[in-house]
Amino acid sequence: MKEVQTLEEFNEIISADKETIMIFTAGWCPDCRRLEVFLPEILEEHTDKAWYEIDRDKFPELAEKYEVMGIPSLLLFKGGEKLAHLHSANAKTPEDVRAYLDSLPV
Repeated sequence: MKEVQTLEEFNEIISADKETIMIFTAGWCPDCRRLEVFLPEILEEHTDKAWYEIDRDKFPELAEKYEVMGIPSLLLFKGGEKLAHLHSANAKTPEDVRAYLDSLPV
């Protein structure tokens, strides 16, 4: 999974016609490290989506704009629009993440 490095890159990625999951994370976040343990398997199950990671601390303006109050948070974008948001409180287990992905509106 690629990490977003610039605001321009972020805007280009979320504007794509492909469903994109943007994971807001931070290096100091223990729940983010736990997510990294089971995420590779989930990525293999959902290859129909593009997956990216963004450090919330490097882009606080994006975290605020998209209402990322806790991390990790998984946001679904398509065509520049945020379509769904899995808040950090509900992103603790593989079952939480799979349930979110299975419920996506797209």
